[in-house]
Amino acid sequence: MVKDDAAVLQNQAAGARDYERVERAITFLIENRDAQPSLEDVSEQLGLSAFHVQRLFTRWAGVSPKRFLSYLTIEHAKHRLEQSASVLEAAYDAGLSGSSRLHDLMVSAEAMTPGEYKAMGSDLTIRHGLVPTPYGRALFLVSDRGLCGLEFIDGAPEALLADAKERWPLSQFIEDQSVAQAMSRKVFTESETIPILMKGTPWQLQVWSALLRIPGGSIVSYGQIADSVCSRKASRAVGTAVAANHIGYVVPCHRVLRATGLFKRYRWGAPRRWAILAREAG
Repeated sequence: MVKDDAAVLQNQAAGARDYERVERAITFLIENRDAQPSLEDVSEQLGLSAFHVQRLFTRWAGVSPKRFLSYLTIEHAKHRLEQSASVLEAAYDAGLSGSSRLHDLMVSAEAMTPGEYKAMGSDLTIRHGLVPTPYGRALFLVSDRGLCGLEFIDGAPEALLADAKERWPLSQFIEDQSVAQAMSRKVFTESETIPILMKGTPWQLQVWSALLRIPGGSIVSYGQIADSVCSRKASRAVGTAVAANHIGYVVPCHRVLRATGLFKRYRWGAPRRWAILAREAG
């Protein structure tokens, strides 16, 4: 059992290293999209052979660097937005479906408002740990009621943990790598329902629940989410609620963008958003 766990950790670490290289490639492609860089240009940036870059990128993202470059056009994003209206409508009619780890996660969601948390938060224990994932290292927060935080790490993890303790001030925090690793496996490798616990205002909970119903591989606008919750006039409020999501990837805020097709803001960085979307589309 110990050997199996060690092998899993080794594979996760290798996957995180691969992501770091792919992220650098994605960043280069984003910054130089207008110049349409070649495979050789990307390989020169990474200090790897063109063959190695092609194989690594395709294995990780499911598409070649050249194909990924085509996803970076504004026209493509707009086209996906135009298509996704009917897709989103169908998703709301059908609810979550499918269990592919790279497409639709099976999620069992519980929610609590600040008032409800105040009434029982002192009884909540949150176990946390840093785990390598396909998209770099992440901080996992896991309660007895489910995953309550998944934050990708680009800087100091201490700041993310301090922020989490401010969001859950009545809870007891315990470092527990084994729990974090087990949850990471559920999210990224296993076909098992993922329990999550969302804490927010009634409005935020409505928006986050709407995010859970966006099909994998789809891109929608803030306006489309607003339509499904109340009115398109609430697009700005939807954007604020989306930005307040702290359960990355599982609550798929990466699938929502501006009606212009631009990918400007994302809590965990634009390259990571593109990486997730490209892998889902691939």
